[in-house]
Amino acid sequence: MLIRRPDPIRPSQITAEQHYLRRRDFIKATAGLSAAAIGSGLLPGCEPAATAAAPVPNPKVIPDIRKSRWSTDAAPTEYKHITTYNNFVELGDGKSAPARNADHLRTRPWTIQVSGECEAPGEIGIEDLLTRFPQEERIYRFRCVEAWGMVIPWVGLPLRDLLRRFKPTSKAKYVAFETLYDPKQLPGQRSGLYDWPYREGLRMDEAMHALTILATGLYGRELPNQNGAPIRLVVPWKYGFKSIKSIVAIRFTEHQPPATWNMLQPDEYGFYANVNPNVDHPRWSQKQHRVIGAGLFAAEEPTLMFNGYADQVAHLYGDMDLRRYF
Repeated sequence: MLIRRPDPIRPSQITAEQHYLRRRDFIKATAGLSAAAIGSGLLPGCEPAATAAAPVPNPKVIPDIRKSRWSTDAAPTEYKHITTYNNFVELGDGKSAPARNADHLRTRPWTIQVSGECEAPGEIGIEDLLTRFPQEERIYRFRCVEAWGMVIPWVGLPLRDLLRRFKPTSKAKYVAFETLYDPKQLPGQRSGLYDWPYREGLRMDEAMHALTILATGLYGRELPNQNGAPIRLVVPWKYGFKSIKSIVAIRFTEHQPPATWNMLQPDEYGFYANVNPNVDHPRWSQKQHRVIGAGLFAAEEPTLMFNGYADQVAHLYGDMDLRRYF
């Protein structure tokens, strides 16, 4: 079989593999991308997706991937759109900047340090993690706070499988995460807008839930840099900013850890960040959203409570006022 190397191929020539297309054609998807950018109510300075012209990389195939019972039946968003319409402020502001700047990031070697309230603190390298933990594909709805969404076939492992290896103690009430801090590799970190490194956190029961994963790939291949390579968090019932990318540190804590967007704008971005159509962002409604690539004339879709995962996670918040703890 003849395989073309990706380097000399122009972005406009790249076609997803046949089984990735899922009955979507290029014209329909491109038109939908433009419509989503126009109608999504993006933050000031965000670039429309139709202007993204970065090359789509061709990462290595991940072998022996298992299918997961947690997957949605929805058709996945095309790989092209998933990898060129991103929020990753470390690689630049705007939706197309992360793909343009992705080649700055070096993901090998890569080590994650685990510390805090646990009996067996230590570290694990990405290659060891990929070898030690079986990888599975989970097709998840993924919802951004800016009124757009995707359906992404993530590859990864349950977060709880990794956390248990380090034996958290009874004092571990939360799990904190940090992104790599290296302004040479991550040009967005040269800005003083954020308190770097990017930080996020989950309550322990959220972190140990079966839906929460550490993603190492998408569409059967290793994660592209702009999507948070080599390993990122995915919490499908929360807004996307909770799913921290390029993780280098995990810490078990007794108290609620700092989270970047919550620290920066606490009236707009709560610590919990559960997808909730009844709690609007101060500058736009969260009741509806557009799915990237759905088509030029596709209607907005109603936002589901907990992004459609209420049956699995609503019990975690049964005694909480979700307007206060948003």
